[in-house]
Amino acid sequence: MISGAKKPGLFLGQPYRQGDEPDPGPGPLENVPHGTVHLWTGDPRQPNLEDMGNFYSAARDPIFFAHHGNVDRMWHLWRTRLRRSTNTNADIPDPDWLDASFLFYDEDARLVRCRVRDCLDPAAMRYAYQDVGLPWLNARPTKASGTAARADAGGLPATLGQTVRVSVARPRTKRSRKEKEEEEEVLVVDGIEVPDHFQFVKFDVVVNSTGTGGGGGGCDGDAAAAQRAGSVALTPHLIRADRTAATGSAVRTVARFGIGDLVDEIGADGDSTIVVSLVPRAGCDTVTVGGIGIEVPDWLDAAFLLYDEDARLVRDCLDTTAQLQYTYQDVALPWENAEPTLRR
Repeated sequence: MISGAKKPGLFLGQPYRQGDEPDPGPGPLENVPHGTVHLWTGDPRQPNLEDMGNFYSAARDPIFFAHHGNVDRMWHLWRTRLRRSTNTNADIPDPDWLDASFLFYDEDARLVRCRVRDCLDPAAMRYAYQDVGLPWLNARPTKASGTAARADAGGLPATLGQTVRVSVARPRTKRSRKEKEEEEEVLVVDGIEVPDHFQFVKFDVVVNSTGTGGGGGGCDGDAAAAQRAGSVALTPHLIRADRTAATGSAVRTVARFGIGDLVDEIGADGDSTIVVSLVPRAGCDTVTVGGIGIEVPDWLDAAFLLYDEDARLVRDCLDTTAQLQYTYQDVALPWENAEPTLRR
């Protein structure tokens, strides 16, 4: 959750705007520990793991407030202690995010509207988190021992009824520390399809696994191994507004994990390929994954906030001049075919 999410979009998840397909991909904070704590505190005696174990009923459990208060605390620590210490922008500047608003009842039962930008400073909301030690802050995972597992012959797409191992090419290797801080290497698990989102689903993502454990070590079952990129953990949704009898209950999503530090810690920074293992933990018998790849964002993906002709703040990327609605005058270029003259 910490080293695997150096950028806000990785930590919090992907943008989701009106008109987008649902479930563009959560961040690791939402997967673990958020999703797993919901499962662990749900009641297995109830038909749908109520209350905490299902999205529709979770807020009825008193522990919900404490759980989400701690999720907010982890976000606060990530913004103030982790990202700012590395001079990395800890907030998303997109006005679609900052101006998104929600309606709540205040202490006098009055309906009030709050924007995201109004909730970024705990002091402005008159609360603070206890200043306690963070023994995990500088702890580093240990590389698990054992023989490296090989990729499966079948590849993807595949169903996660059992562990699936896939060889994945890395577009860039041996990058400098500065390059790694500016451009995170992102492992993308794409085409995740959950046919029945009424049950809890969890699988782990491991890089260059050393197997299933036993006397020889192994990291498939070691949650603290350096090879662990993270997990996908999806809390059940008994009722989904975007699911109808025609579309069914299937959910399609994407998972992203920053692996820049991970490949350093396991000694794979110079490798042109890695083996990614998807290790099923719960509810994965019918879950399928379409593909796995690696992205290294570059300057073409850089975005800037600009004011348009109506003085509205807009977010745009470097792109072709035609899309930016201007062209250069087509004039003669007398120097184009000119040959230089040698002077004596």
